[in-house]
Amino acid sequence: MKEDGTVYYLAQALCDKVLGEDNYEVQETYVGTDLEYKEYEPLFPFTTPAKKAYFVTCADYVTLTDGTGVVHIAPAFGEDDSQVGRRYDLPFLQLVDSKGEMTEETPWAGTFCKKADPLVLEDLKSRGLLFSAPQFEHSYPHCWRCDTPLIYYARESWFIKMTDVKEDLIRNNNTINWIPESIGKGRFGDWLENVQDWGISRNRYWGTPLNVWECECGHMHSIGSIAELKEMSDNCPENIELHRPFIDAVTIKCPHCGKEMHRVPEVIDCWFDSGAMPFAQHHYPFENQELFKQQFPANFISEAVDQTRGWFYSLLAISTLIFNEAPYKNVIVLGHVQDENGQKMSKSKGNAVDPFDALSTFGADAIRWYFYVNSAPWLPNRFHGKAVTEGQRKFMGTLWNTYAFFVLYANIDEFDAAKYSLEYDKLPVMDKWLLSKMNTLIQTVDENLGNYKIPEAARALQEFVDDMSNWYVRRSRERFWAKGMEQDKINAYMTLYTALVNVCKAAAPMIPFMTEDIYQNLVRNIDKTAPESIHLCDFPVADAAQIDKDLEANMDEVLKIVVMGRACRNTANIKNRQPIGNMFVKARFELPEFFVDIIREELNTKKVTFTDDVRNFTSYSFKPQLKTVGPKYGKLLGGIRQALPQLDGNAAMDELNGNGSIKLDINGTEVVLLEEDLLIETAQTEGYVSEQDNEITVVLDTNLTPELIEEGFVRELISKVQTMRKEAGFEVTDRVVVYAKDNQKIEKILEEHREEIKSEVLANDIVTGSANGYVKEWNINGETVTMGVEKV
Repeated sequence: MKEDGTVYYLAQALCDKVLGEDNYEVQETYVGTDLEYKEYEPLFPFTTPAKKAYFVTCADYVTLTDGTGVVHIAPAFGEDDSQVGRRYDLPFLQLVDSKGEMTEETPWAGTFCKKADPLVLEDLKSRGLLFSAPQFEHSYPHCWRCDTPLIYYARESWFIKMTDVKEDLIRNNNTINWIPESIGKGRFGDWLENVQDWGISRNRYWGTPLNVWECECGHMHSIGSIAELKEMSDNCPENIELHRPFIDAVTIKCPHCGKEMHRVPEVIDCWFDSGAMPFAQHHYPFENQELFKQQFPANFISEAVDQTRGWFYSLLAISTLIFNEAPYKNVIVLGHVQDENGQKMSKSKGNAVDPFDALSTFGADAIRWYFYVNSAPWLPNRFHGKAVTEGQRKFMGTLWNTYAFFVLYANIDEFDAAKYSLEYDKLPVMDKWLLSKMNTLIQTVDENLGNYKIPEAARALQEFVDDMSNWYVRRSRERFWAKGMEQDKINAYMTLYTALVNVCKAAAPMIPFMTEDIYQNLVRNIDKTAPESIHLCDFPVADAAQIDKDLEANMDEVLKIVVMGRACRNTANIKNRQPIGNMFVKARFELPEFFVDIIREELNTKKVTFTDDVRNFTSYSFKPQLKTVGPKYGKLLGGIRQALPQLDGNAAMDELNGNGSIKLDINGTEVVLLEEDLLIETAQTEGYVSEQDNEITVVLDTNLTPELIEEGFVRELISKVQTMRKEAGFEVTDRVVVYAKDNQKIEKILEEHREEIKSEVLANDIVTGSANGYVKEWNINGETVTMGVEKV
């Protein structure tokens, strides 16, 4: 130092920061290894080590971000320091006792070590040995219970030398099917590549006692069984309790010196107990040898991702040591549950969800279903009530409503599925479609679960239930309303019954309570010989003979067209109850008449016309996609902008579909525009609305004749009466009288379509000019009318 000539050793890169610019002169420079083994005078002479202790060592974890580039080490209080101490054969100095208090050798005996910090600094300062003691913030471990500071503390421990079986661990791990594979090869595989010896002992009172007895002569013996302990001990009770303090009272005679041997005070790491589970649960090898062999290795285990260093590891470690094979064949790793903002749940943050509150609010099935369908199991899951409720509504609510529909009409008709059989050859196309979808579902779920694809299985179930409810049941409702018990009605009942029972069996592992409830009513209620619980049933087996892929494909096309047709209606603001005259479909396929009829009925159109050309109803306009066309053609962009609107839209679209591009001549230069270079808009012809999706175009004729408008009124009137029946609390079988007044146009329509309306709403009569019973005013297509319904 320029001021007083003091010489300091520190990292050259930190001189300005530590000493101050222009306050020093560099006398000599060294690399770290130049100073290695150079001795120094210790700051405190509390102990006199038996071997050389105070010299410079080198390590690669010293950084230049803080401090001086020179650090002190305490091998008894840190893993990195401990490794350096072993490498340099430093003596073991520990001036803090097991309570965390300074020992008798120091002037601060009995003081908690963290509270001794300022006392140590004061002592150093008083002796002129303190250069600086700046305060800085850094991460430090604290007890998660009482939030007090912790220290790393070296103590004598028992270890299992896992480093000796490292290659066996890696080899056995490679036989396991990890889901996802990245955990097994990555996080867990890396852990095994860097495996450390396992500190097996704990200095606690409660736990599995370490089964080692030692003698003061130094001899040690590990007891392998109760029988061996009784054989070697003179004071072991017949019914020995193997936990402390009872086991500590049992002594054995030393075979070397004849003195008493006592059990060592340590207990075993509880993870050893967990890892020993496969054989310990059966008291193997002392009994149940055959049962153990049947169940080992396990087909499947599952736990959270943090168990890569916990249960997953302890199971593999012990199994490798004892049997030299993997203890499980498949392991599915789970991600952690987070709050709705993606934050780790914590009581201190106030964002933790009490599982019992959640179970009480949503139910176990809904919570289970959310985790199954939301994302891959190994990814973190954000848990919040809205998401659980949404999943509950989309799947469980739909399944329950479909089941409730079946039960309602089965009870009305006193239908007993046990008295009928499903006669496949007599089934109409709609029933065969549902059974085909059901058997495809069973195959899909079985295959996905077999490959641990949980979300895929759950989503397949959800899609099927949606199809069953919102397509099959909606399309088949009138069959359940029919009078008597004709074959078509039996077919509908048996098809829906079969689908409900089988989807419940397939979904039972995921939503065990709801499926059990449905099973008990649908199956056990009519067949006491059936398995007592759905969870005792075999998983359903797909009937390949009932799978018709062409039928499923045709119905998929129908659904696409119907969705597009509904979108056209929405665009034209025409309700589905208003009939339309015609709908045109351009597609690369044609459908059998049965499927065309479904489209016609679903979209309430008089005709569905498949055509190869919809040019009379629609055209296309084009603009350049600037982010792709600009870099390609630069100065020609203005010309391209002018040329595209001048194209014949339909001809240009044909060129694009046929060649994959549109060619333009811009000032003598050929320009080739691909689909990604174009912004394409569909132009509508007045009186028509169209929708396009890939190779399908749907065009709706929105021109309404007086006859179509009147039919729309009839549909609206039927809907309003049905709504009033429900609001009045009538049963579905109740007969009623319908009333209408205060609108001559509506009254006339009711009179002209009397029989049709009476049949649809279960009315004995329609009375105009008055309103009795449950009365309500409606606005129907701009016409105000007062209506009433009265139970007969």
